[in-house]
Amino acid sequence: MDSTLAAALLGLLEGLTEFLPVSSTGHLLLAGHFLGFESAGRTFEVVIQLGAILALTSVYAAQMLRLVLAAGNDPAARRAVVSILLAFLPAVIVGLVAHDFIKTVLFEGTMLIAVMLILGGIVLLVIDRIAPPPVHHDALALPFRKALVIGLFQCLAMVPGVSRSGATIVGGLLLGVEKRAAAEFSFLLSLPTMGAAVAYDLFKNRDILDFGAVWDIAIGFAVAFLTALIVVRWVLNYIGRNGYALFGWWRIIVGSAALTALLIGY
Repeated sequence: MDSTLAAALLGLLEGLTEFLPVSSTGHLLLAGHFLGFESAGRTFEVVIQLGAILALTSVYAAQMLRLVLAAGNDPAARRAVVSILLAFLPAVIVGLVAHDFIKTVLFEGTMLIAVMLILGGIVLLVIDRIAPPPVHHDALALPFRKALVIGLFQCLAMVPGVSRSGATIVGGLLLGVEKRAAAEFSFLLSLPTMGAAVAYDLFKNRDILDFGAVWDIAIGFAVAFLTALIVVRWVLNYIGRNGYALFGWWRIIVGSAALTALLIGY
């Protein structure tokens, strides 16, 4: 496949999946495998994630800036900022300790990714039905203990195919957070988490990064940004009305198709 077309398709996939509970990393790694697309140091994959982060930032920048500026005088704003930082903390610790193992071992396991997509889909379908009645309806007013537990759930997404947003949303639902609020907290938590992860990836791989394919990277970045911008604005309303069943089935279908293709040697 032409590299520019592959870059556009992967950018589209990144933008579509980054903020849905379906594992953007799992989708990108599987698509790259089947398309035969690979970049040195995974430069392409890292940079197009920046496009998705920028899209989310453009939507939530004003809200986050207001919270940070008000945190000194407003207890509610201070509580919101602290809860997000508490949820972010476990990923920092696990990411620093296990980064090399995750990137060199887990990210190479396409079979593992397909299996985790399927298992994660089943979990989403089950939790969507049996989650306890919600007691927290405001993403910015979660108790500190529950925010920290959601952060621990986020660490499960170190395994590609699990989904960062999926893990945090499931954790929130099990802790009595309402569906839309769980998704919104996941979005807010993704800002420091994804920003730090991309920055650390770029730093760790600075000696092998390859920006030679600038055109392909630019295409993937632009497509990821535009697609993610649409998804972020749409998904909260969809989840509030319909829950997570669609994403559970999506994961199961994609994971099953990928697993079948891998088993027959594709």
